[in-house]
This record gives sequence, C-alpha cells and structure tokens, in this order.
Amino acid sequence: MNKDSQASRRKFLQQIGATSLVAASSPFASLGAQQKAEERILTYEKRISVGEKIRLGVIGFGVQGHFDLASALKVPGVELAGICDLYTGRIENAKELYGKDLYTTRNYKELLDRSDIDAVIIATHDVWHARITIDALAKGKHVYIEKPMVYKIDEGPKVIAAQKKYGKVLQVGSQRVSSIGLAKAKEMLAAGEIGKLNMVNAVYDRQSSIGAWQYTIPKDADASTCDWNRFIEATAKMEFDAKKFFWWRAFKEVGTGVAGDLFIHLLSGTHFMTNSNGPETIFSTGQFSHWNDGRNLPDVMSGVMQYGNTAEHPAFQLTLQVNFVSGTGGQEVIRLIGSEGVMDVKGNTISVKHSIMPEAPGFGGYDSVFTLPKSMQEEMTRDYNAKWTDAQRKRPTKEDVIFRAPAGYDEHVDHFTHFFDAIRNGTSVVEDATFGFRAAAPALACNESYFQKKIIQWDPVNMKLK
Repeated sequence: MNKDSQASRRKFLQQIGATSLVAASSPFASLGAQQKAEERILTYEKRISVGEKIRLGVIGFGVQGHFDLASALKVPGVELAGICDLYTGRIENAKELYGKDLYTTRNYKELLDRSDIDAVIIATHDVWHARITIDALAKGKHVYIEKPMVYKIDEGPKVIAAQKKYGKVLQVGSQRVSSIGLAKAKEMLAAGEIGKLNMVNAVYDRQSSIGAWQYTIPKDADASTCDWNRFIEATAKMEFDAKKFFWWRAFKEVGTGVAGDLFIHLLSGTHFMTNSNGPETIFSTGQFSHWNDGRNLPDVMSGVMQYGNTAEHPAFQLTLQVNFVSGTGGQEVIRLIGSEGVMDVKGNTISVKHSIMPEAPGFGGYDSVFTLPKSMQEEMTRDYNAKWTDAQRKRPTKEDVIFRAPAGYDEHVDHFTHFFDAIRNGTSVVEDATFGFRAAAPALACNESYFQKKIIQWDPVNMKLK
C-alpha cells in the first residue's frame, strides 16, 4: 500500500498477541504505551494444547444445548459420550447428528451414573439448574451450567457449597465474559480511558417471534413424547402444556424470563469489566407489549441498579433494558459512561469517544452572568480572564478509538476452552459459581421487584438479600 492510500485510510492496525490470555488476567499491551489511532484490530493467537481426553455428556439438547455442544467439540481432545433430553424428537435428532450408537436417555441421573463421562453441559429449563448441578458435582462430574446458574436466589449458596465440597470445576455459561473484546474494555476502563465511571446503560433488544422464544413446537408434542411428568418434577403439578415445555422461558413456573436470559448477560459483562461484586439496590418494571401468547413474564422490561463505591470501582448506576418489539431491529450494547467519555461494547467491537471538561469552570454563554448589571459583567469577566489561561479554558482533546476482534473469532469456543483447561490443568475458570451467582441474583431480583413492585436490597459481598 502506498503512502497516499495509508493516509486516506487513517487506520493503524495494532497487533496485540493474546497467547497467554486466561480470563483477561494478563493485560493486553498497555494503552498508554501505544500510539493513538482511529482503529485497531485485536488479534488472538491462543494455542490450545491437547491434554488428556475429556468425555462430555449433555443434559438438555434444545437450542442452547445444540450450540454449546457444537462449540465444545471444537476444542481438541473433547469427545461426546451421551445426551439426555426429555423430548423423544431431540433424542432422535442427537442420533442423526452424532451416530445411532450414541448413548441417550431421558433420565439425567442415568447419564450421571456413567463412569465414562467426565463433564456435563447442563442446558435444561431454569428450574432444574441447581438440582442437576449439585447432583452432577456429587457424582464427580465437572459442570458447565447454563445461565442463570439458579432459578431461585436461595439456591445460590447451595451450589457454591457443593462446588467447594466436591472440588470439581464449575463454569457458568455466560460466554461473553471470555471474549477478548470484554477483556480489552476491562483494561481500558481500569486505565482511566473514559475517566471516572458513573453510569452503565445496558441494552439487549430483539424484534422477532424467535427472539421472543416462540420456538417451533413439534407436531407430536404431548405428555408422553415430552416426558411431562419428569419435566414438572421440580415444580408444582400442572397439566401438560406444550408452550410451557418448548417456550419455558416465558413462564415463571419453569423459567426466569428476560431477566434470567438477557439481563444476566448484561450483568455478567458489566461485573467482569468493572470487577464488581454487584449492586446494592435493584428495581425493575415491565409490561406486555406485543407477544400476547399466554406468557406471564413480560416482553418489555427495564431495571435500575445502584452500585456502591468500592475499592474496585466508583459508585455507578446501571440501567438494563430488554425490548422484544424494538423498532431498532434488535441491538446489544453495554455503554460505560465516565467523566471523560463513553465506551460502547457491542459484541467484540469496542468504541471509545471522548469529551473532557476544561480545567476552568464555565463562564458566559448560557450563564446567568448576562442578567447582571453591565459594570459587574465587565468586572467579573476581567477577574475570570485573569484567573484562567486560554489553555485552561479549552476542552482537552483525545483521539477516539475502535477495537475489533479478528474475523472468525468465537468467544463461545474460548469459554469452553477455559472450562476444559481448568479440568486438565487446574487453572481458574472465568465464571465460577460465586461469579455466576453474583450475576444471577440481581437478575432474579428484577423479577422479584417486578412482581412485588418494590425496591430489592442486596448485599453484594455476602451475597444475600437484606
């Protein structure tokens, strides 16, 4: 590329090796030591060592179970050993995908009893998460549990205690916390790139029936093909309802709605970037705007949380938003707002725009000085000009910057890589039971706030309701 072309692009491709990155514990090259530029590309060169073989079981082979398994099998040395699901059609689908000899069952306890399974993915409906996790740990299995880690807040300490008791690896499935994009945002925030944090606006909107969980219900759905009795074993008895079975997120009896599905992504990402233990106060409101499909959890929901001043971060306010009929067409962004700029985190693209106040206080313009007597205006103008220099009155400038992950980067595979590395090497996972609970509890408290119409008080250090 010639010099003219280089100048016209105004782009500087900053190559940052992340070979040693594990849960962003090792920082990227320091921002302060690098030349500022309009755009930089994060390169990722993580080498995956193939250690001992890990045999994997899957409990819950729905949408997320399919995605999780496909990502897990991209990590070398991982093999599928069995699948459990309550719907016969998904058992058939599993054999079509992975071979007719694949071990399958509709009873998760039978899968846990197998000695040839080292680890399990738990991707069931929410009400079963804690129970199956504890059973799996007790059987000596490592656990990858989908978010939210628990269905009820009081289940959190039990899961944490079980993980400590049995000493197995547990990682919660909010895969974004393993991304190199969030790792870069975390570093820039800590480096003061946007000044002192004071607010976070987090949005996860959708605009489709599938986005609102109106998944296709199979023609043969009934109480026998869906093993309804086992499905409701952990809940109050109910008559068979195909919607509750296949659209379970929309029903509070078995799911946790937008709070447990999408608020929790925004919370886990925010907590990772800010090193936060969580909020102190939680309030949420919601409404039924479009999807009048029998659901009892809203399709539009907002939350407001207050985070206290701690050694890890200054006090800030977090707003959460999910809109299933958003005219934007859908969007996912966490915007961190500081005293010197904003950082937008959209997937693995991080953009920073700066706005820095001058050292001198404001004077003149949209100000009350023009309402004073003319002689006083002139005297005060002279005083102001004598006290503050031209440089002190100007807004400092700082070049905006964009970071992008390379094409083809997959944070989901990274998340599973951390999980399997922890099993093989004893390293730490990015989202253990404590981290997972500190994200789940405020999300679930949003449902409590919505139904009870009150502010929820939370102790983020001791992880309990006040």
